[in-house]
Amino acid sequence: MSKKIPTSRVDKLLGSMGYGSRAEMARLGKAGGIVLDGADLTDVSKRIPVTPDLPSRMEIDGEALDPVAGLVVLLNKPLGMTCSHKEDGALVYDVLPDRWRRRDPAISTIGRLDKQTSGLLLLTDDGDLLHRVISPKRHVAKVYRATLARPLNGTEGALFASGELVLEGEDKPLAPAVLEVVSPTEALLTVTEGRYHQVRRMFAAAGNHVEALHRERLGGLALPDDLAPGAWRLLSEAEIASIFVS
Repeated sequence: MSKKIPTSRVDKLLGSMGYGSRAEMARLGKAGGIVLDGADLTDVSKRIPVTPDLPSRMEIDGEALDPVAGLVVLLNKPLGMTCSHKEDGALVYDVLPDRWRRRDPAISTIGRLDKQTSGLLLLTDDGDLLHRVISPKRHVAKVYRATLARPLNGTEGALFASGELVLEGEDKPLAPAVLEVVSPTEALLTVTEGRYHQVRRMFAAAGNHVEALHRERLGGLALPDDLAPGAWRLLSEAEIASIFVS
């Protein structure tokens, strides 16, 4: 039996994607701002099939329609931005299209980077994907580049790999992590957990202090060299799949 293709009123669909209210979509349609398959769609009460190829067939104000569902954004998070919807100051959502804040389901970060950590950050409206990436059962590796206040002493690699390191204030040992020394005061650390300020606290436990922290990789997905701080782009299905390939 073939799977039934869902349909939706145009105004309701676009409203759920953050483009505006039904009244606003009605005005936009009458003004010729909604195009489907090359023709103006003036009646926004019309029901249309919501197929995977809809973004390639519909334009809103001259731009291709956003992904209807499964929006996955790769952001090179700058320093000083918070992974929050509500905190004061600069938020990671500020660099994205304003309409995305109004999407339903809402866009959320996949995990968090603290205010003073930069690098690879994913955002999505796909709750299943979010939970798959952050699930402890998946063991999705995260690679951080840490710049340290003092030279490494040579014991950190064994300590982090032991599976016996217990962070201050906790009672459960960390899963083994891999340290790669880049220079006396710089290292790459691969972890498979996401505890609060984990990398900073690991180096603190080894008697050092992290002065700068940058996430370079999530699973098999690396932060592109040509994606500037504050820049973002949508991920392809192949790139999303690469997250789960180590």
